[in-house]
Amino acid sequence: GSWNSATSIQDSCKNRFNQQFGELPFGYDHKYVYSHIGYNLKVTDMQAAIGVEQLKKLPEKPGVYLMKDKYGNVIYVGKSKNLKNRVKSYFVAIPSHPPKVKSMVMNIFEFEYIITDTEMEALILEANLIKKYMPRFNVMLKDDKNYPYIKVTSKEKFPRVFMTRNIIKDGNLYFGPYTNAEAVKETVNVINKIFPIRKCSRNLDKKSSRPCLNFYINKCMGPCAIDVDHKEYRGYVDQIIKFLSGNNEDLIKYLTEKMYKFAEIQEFEKAAEVRNQINGIKEIGNRQKIISQKNVDQDIVALSWGKEYSCFMVFYVRGGKLLGRTEKIVENTEDFDENQMIGAFVKQYYINSDFLPGEIIIQKDFDDRKMIEEYLSSKKKLKVEFTIPKKGDKFKLLNMAFVNAEEYLNKFRERIEKQISEKKMLSAIFKEIFDEDIFRIESYDISNIYGVYNVASMVVYEEFEKKKNDYRRFKIKSFKGQDDYGSMREVLERRFRHGLNEIDAIKENGISGNEKFSFFPDLILVDGGKGQVSSAKKILNSFGINIPVAGMVKNKSHITENLFYEGYTLNIKDNPLLYTFLGKLQEEVHRFAIDYHRSLRTSGMMYSVLEEIEGVGKKRRNELIKYFGSIDNIKKATVEELEKVNGITKKVAENIYFYFN
Repeated sequence: GSWNSATSIQDSCKNRFNQQFGELPFGYDHKYVYSHIGYNLKVTDMQAAIGVEQLKKLPEKPGVYLMKDKYGNVIYVGKSKNLKNRVKSYFVAIPSHPPKVKSMVMNIFEFEYIITDTEMEALILEANLIKKYMPRFNVMLKDDKNYPYIKVTSKEKFPRVFMTRNIIKDGNLYFGPYTNAEAVKETVNVINKIFPIRKCSRNLDKKSSRPCLNFYINKCMGPCAIDVDHKEYRGYVDQIIKFLSGNNEDLIKYLTEKMYKFAEIQEFEKAAEVRNQINGIKEIGNRQKIISQKNVDQDIVALSWGKEYSCFMVFYVRGGKLLGRTEKIVENTEDFDENQMIGAFVKQYYINSDFLPGEIIIQKDFDDRKMIEEYLSSKKKLKVEFTIPKKGDKFKLLNMAFVNAEEYLNKFRERIEKQISEKKMLSAIFKEIFDEDIFRIESYDISNIYGVYNVASMVVYEEFEKKKNDYRRFKIKSFKGQDDYGSMREVLERRFRHGLNEIDAIKENGISGNEKFSFFPDLILVDGGKGQVSSAKKILNSFGINIPVAGMVKNKSHITENLFYEGYTLNIKDNPLLYTFLGKLQEEVHRFAIDYHRSLRTSGMMYSVLEEIEGVGKKRRNELIKYFGSIDNIKKATVEELEKVNGITKKVAENIYFYFN
């Protein structure tokens, strides 16, 4: 309908609210609740009433709901078997909510929901959306890295063995996860030394003209170039699989016999090499503590709970042996009890896990346990169950994991306290130098070789920590040749022009979520002294932007030693904390620039050599590199060898051959 005054809007909203939810508790006025029911009430609009209507229309079906703030960021993801009851519950009896829920409700600007057919579907969708959006009001695992596995490409005719962090459903064998990447690399190296299996990823459907160096030093049977006894090769692969499955005895027996045979024929160097391989395998085996005489796969999950931080410790038992452990830190856990924490951890950690053990040992029961067991069992196609032991060997294992979790959490707190102390001191140092609080720092560096592949990098630190999502790279476009001052002017001009355009777009259309440059820094650091600072200031002044700019000045040994600001040079070596921070920052911005420069240079070299040849484009270039492995091999190839490459005709093969010869 039409509204005559702001008062009538509020009265109408108040009546609608009371009809739907009842009277508000003492101490809360309607304007407060309207502004946090999801739509940031202004007395001149109908948003609060629309919010109530949306709550009223919520379906009584299972699904997932997403709470968003005024910037469109997802701040909480939840699931329910009855969306209407669950979502409504956030906006009634607000004083009785825990502090964290109150804080979340105060930040809700709108919500979305997705209806699912079953509660199981809602559970899986919730876990995936939490992983996607990382909402700040959910229980979030701090460390989300992928752990290494050892992959045996058993589906290939001549399998390979290598380390990977990504598991895909390709029918090959994966062993792990392992927590120590160096130990995994060492294990793979031992396997590749002992067994003459292939290390390359060549296409074996097309025989190479000659095998690689590994064949000539007896490290590979050479299936890429010669006919190999498939049965003998698979025998080596079976030995590897046994070894990775924890059965070291057969492998050690096989190698011991091999060592004695070499000794009998007085091949003592070869015998010593095999002896070293045996010692390496025994050392790897000794690291694997035997937990059970049974060939079981288990995870032991222990939680050490704290107000600010909590720690989950996971022990991996594979084939009855303790292979390793991993730890996950969770922040701001004061308002969650242990049951909620364990439930959240299990959903995030196991629903999307590539490997599932048959048994997961935990401290306490949690909501949805049966449903998660059912889902994980269907995913593994074998029974997966959660066990809560009260005594016996499993309880001892759980207690061992708990003790380790407590120890790790204590060390983590010490580390965090040290970092907080250092940040406070750095903040005070920067405020003293620049006379204002510094939250966001942007640092720039130029990279080129005599003006070729001229690039720049921008790295961002917030609260003195890297913010890698905001890193940016620039290819210098306005000129060719070496001019670091000109490069810096171009980069800053582009960066702040984009930023001002985005700010104008935000004012006109609101935040789209695709902004890259609209958040301006409190400080700009450039690589260089007075000249670079002056170039940067000219660009900022042309835009009417007032941001302090300082230059990081290196000594003859190329080590940052001074800070140039407002005409003065500050010797930072007198302050170890500032010296260390700026040194690391300059290394990071330099590394980021060099990486970009190297990638352009590499692709440019490949382009200049191959794509200048008549008939060779990007697709044929890739096929040539894939087949031969390097430019040098292409240069040495005959016309007949070149013709074997997919997509290379006789004419093109001749063009390539005559180009290099």
